[in-house]
Amino acid sequence: MEAAIWADLSDDARAAWDRLAPSLIAVGVLTPWDVDAFVVVCEALARYKQATKLVNGSALLVQGPNGFVKNPALTVQREAEATFAQYGARFGLTPSDRTQLKVDVSGAAKGPGAERLLS
Repeated sequence: MEAAIWADLSDDARAAWDRLAPSLIAVGVLTPWDVDAFVVVCEALARYKQATKLVNGSALLVQGPNGFVKNPALTVQREAEATFAQYGARFGLTPSDRTQLKVDVSGAAKGPGAERLLS
């Protein structure tokens, strides 16, 4: 992956990249053209994870200026989940999404530049 993109990823997004990218590259779903969209997937997972930690460590309702309000971390969590669902579908990250993918697996990972994604 280009150093500029890697430097901008959060630690949790890098962990998601390291976990998911190798398999997606191997089957030809993740190519150099897709890096920016896949960064969105990884950062959405990172935000979801961070928001979930906040929600799990506090109450669903928090004190607002006029009484209790829904914990704002729930909104962040929901938005990250929606972003992941939208962008993750493009990479076949759920079983039903995978049925929609049409990828030439034969030699897909051999294409020029795919190895750059893992460096």
